[in-house]
Amino acid sequence: MIPVVTIDGPSGTGKGTISRMVADRLGWHMLDSGALYRLVAQGALRHGFQLDNETLLADYALNLDVQFLTDSTTGEPIVQLENTDVTDDIRTEVAGNNASKVAALPAVREALLERQRAFRQLPGLVADGRDMGTTIFPAAVLKIYLTASAEIRAERRHKQLKEKGINVSLPGLVKEIAERDERDSQRSVSPLKPAQDAVVIDTSDMGIEAVFKRVELLCQERLEQASV
Repeated sequence: MIPVVTIDGPSGTGKGTISRMVADRLGWHMLDSGALYRLVAQGALRHGFQLDNETLLADYALNLDVQFLTDSTTGEPIVQLENTDVTDDIRTEVAGNNASKVAALPAVREALLERQRAFRQLPGLVADGRDMGTTIFPAAVLKIYLTASAEIRAERRHKQLKEKGINVSLPGLVKEIAERDERDSQRSVSPLKPAQDAVVIDTSDMGIEAVFKRVELLCQERLEQASV
C-alpha cells in the first residue's frame, strides 16, 4: 500500500501551502488537484469552449496536455498547458471561479478521476483538494480538512494580491468566496465537505507554522500506527 495524506478544504485556508510543506517534510509526491480543474477551464476558454458545455469539457479533460515541472534554479513549480507556461495564469481569482464552475460538471470530474489517482506513487502522496478524502482517496491513512471563515480567507487573499501589486475590492472578494463555497458545497457530485473520519482544523486564528505543526504531528501519529 502506498500511503496517502489528504488535505481538503475551501480556498484561502492554507491547504496548498500546508500540503507542500508536508510533502517536503515527508519527501513524498504532491497532487494539487485544484490546478487540474483550473487547467481544464483555462484550456477550454483558450479553445473557445463554453464552460457549461459538459461533453466538450469532459473530452478535453480526458486528454488534458499538461506538465508539472520544477524550475531548476528556484525550485518553484512550473505548470505547462499545451507547452505554454500558465503557472501564474491559473492562480488568478477569475481562474479559480472558472475552475469552480467546471468542477461542478459530473463528466469532467469523472474524466479527471484516474488522472488524479495516478499521482499515488512511492514513497507516498500528499493530496490537496476538495474531495481528496471523500472521493479520490477514501482509504487515505490521514484525512485533514482545513476551514476558516469567508471573511478571514478573503483578508488573506486580499493581502496576497496587494503584495503582488494587484488592487481588488475586499468586499468583492468576500462575496466571490462565499459564492464559490456555496457552488462547491452544493454540487451534485463530490461536494465540498469533510470526510466522516477527517480531522477538522479551523485555521481562522492560526498561522501557517502552527497549522503545519499540528498536521505534522498527526502525520507522525498515523504513520506510526499504520506501520505497526
